[in-house]
Amino acid sequence: MSNPSINESVSADIEYFETKHILKPLLTIFGIIFLEFLIMGISLGVIPSYVHTTLGFSNLIVGVVIGIQYASTLCTRHFAGKLADSKGGKRSVITGISISSLSGLFCLFSLWFASFPLLSLATLIIGRILLGIGESFLVIGIFTWGFILVGPKHTGKVMVWNGMGMYGGMACGAPLGIFLTSAFSLSTAFALIVLFPVVSFFVMLLLRNVPLPKKAVRLPFYKAVNLVWKSGTGLALSSIGFGGIASFITLYFIQRSWDGASLAITAFGAGYVVMRIFFAHYPDKFGGAKVAMVSLLIEIAGQLLIWAAPSASAGIVGAGLTGLGMSLVFPSFGIIAVKKVAAANRGMAIAAYNAFFDLGMGLTAPIAGLIAGAGNYSNIYILGALAAAVSAVMAYWEYKKDTVKKVEEEALYV
Repeated sequence: MSNPSINESVSADIEYFETKHILKPLLTIFGIIFLEFLIMGISLGVIPSYVHTTLGFSNLIVGVVIGIQYASTLCTRHFAGKLADSKGGKRSVITGISISSLSGLFCLFSLWFASFPLLSLATLIIGRILLGIGESFLVIGIFTWGFILVGPKHTGKVMVWNGMGMYGGMACGAPLGIFLTSAFSLSTAFALIVLFPVVSFFVMLLLRNVPLPKKAVRLPFYKAVNLVWKSGTGLALSSIGFGGIASFITLYFIQRSWDGASLAITAFGAGYVVMRIFFAHYPDKFGGAKVAMVSLLIEIAGQLLIWAAPSASAGIVGAGLTGLGMSLVFPSFGIIAVKKVAAANRGMAIAAYNAFFDLGMGLTAPIAGLIAGAGNYSNIYILGALAAAVSAVMAYWEYKKDTVKKVEEEALYV
């Protein structure tokens, strides 16, 4: 007869060994994603003010400039997933790094044409489109590569560390961009968009090459979308809260004569990362649907607090709550989505799933610009709260479905 205490000890030793074994690739993945989203954060911190104040364009145009990056990401997810599944995650990552660095050059070019607003805007939009394409290939590539590196048991960990890199990078990037612009110049901030992807390339060399999964029937993108659309829609709706913060929190704070707009983005990122560090295991432990429901209620509270904020501090706290709420939505819905496809097609599945986030972000910025009109920025956060509420209802439906399925399975053994 086996000894339970010995079995538990052996299981603990195995878990410790596996965790130690995968820690290096997870940290490397975090570093690559962090640097990519650091340059995205830099752009979010400085571009709205540049387009609105320096070039003199409307809030709608600000929304278009911000949102077009996510639109270009959405339109290239299919190609990124196909490349990652057929040629490997490394090829996709290198493609993403190269295009991201190129995007920074176009941002720099736009400054040269600042005295010609339309030409400057057009050049900046090209840079934003390239950054969206670069992010698409890099993120899908690193997901696919990471899934193979750590094995199927640790798929959720790859999502968690990717998420920390994403929002941690944006949280640091926004204040960094504002600081560099005020202390030096906007060209200094844009120059880092060129340089940081180069650093990512050298960090990437720390990851070992892995063989592609055994050949299988490749999953067309539209079929992947059909498999993950429910989870993806929940993710898209939840992302609207962040889209409002990323696109217009700076102008919202300026309108209210508040300082600390960059701190709101930092607070969002900090809440997001803290939640991932301490509660990343919750979707596996309690179920994705249940965790998503609770998380979305927290996000709703954060959005409503920004909407009704009487001071900058309240707005920053609201952004932090939004980050806490959104943090576990991605892995909660994502685990449900990825489990529906074979390992050889996970690149396409994660591409389809991420496409819904891009859709949410891409639509949020211009729609939020329309809602804001001449300056009603607070209305944007009512939109975020309503969208999160619909997402919470979708999570509840998934929870009820899981509960019914569990009851039926238990009945079979009675």
